[in-house]
Parts: sequence; C-alpha cells; structure tokens
Amino acid sequence: MKVAMGGFARSSIEAQLGSDLAAGVELALRQYARRLRSSDRPPRFPRFRAGHLADASGAEFDLMIEPEVEQILKRELEQLEQPPTAEQLAVHAVFVYLAELDRARAEQA
Repeated sequence: MKVAMGGFARSSIEAQLGSDLAAGVELALRQYARRLRSSDRPPRFPRFRAGHLADASGAEFDLMIEPEVEQILKRELEQLEQPPTAEQLAVHAVFVYLAELDRARAEQA
C-alpha cells in the first residue's frame, strides 16, 4: 500500500508514536480495521478531505500490511459513496488513532 501524508500527519505521528512512520501507520491501520469489525466503528472519512494532497513537508512510502487488514480496508472503500483513495483512508486512520490516543491520555490525567 502506498502511503502519502502531509506534514501535519507526519509530525503528529512522530510526536506521539516516534520517528518510525511506517510502524505508526501500520499500527493505526490495524486499529482502524479492528474498529471496522466491531460495533464501535470509527468516524467515516470526511468528504471535505477527498481532494487533499500531501505537502512537501510530509512523507511518502510503501507499506506492507497484513492481508486481513488490507481486505477490511478494501471492503470499507467499496462501501463508501464517494470513496477516498487507499492513501487518503490510511491518513484518516492515522488521525482517528491519534485522536483515540489523545482521548485516552486525557482520561488518565
């Protein structure tokens, strides 16, 4: 899977998960896929982000993900009325995961 993200997504991953962007994205995708299978579904991809492109301060890389996770993400893309690209869905999954981490930290404080 090709992943392209803007500078904000990149810096957010680095701040919360460390400098290994691929590992951070993979973790976010696994968590997103888990939520897609559960009754606690993640927020849908926002339509306003459909035309968003990665900026020069971001990152672009290929990521190998588990076949099961890839199938779950493909099914999700097929179900959306105006589906984003797989790259856009990956960045959305990252933001959803980072928001969950933020909420969990706030609840612990």
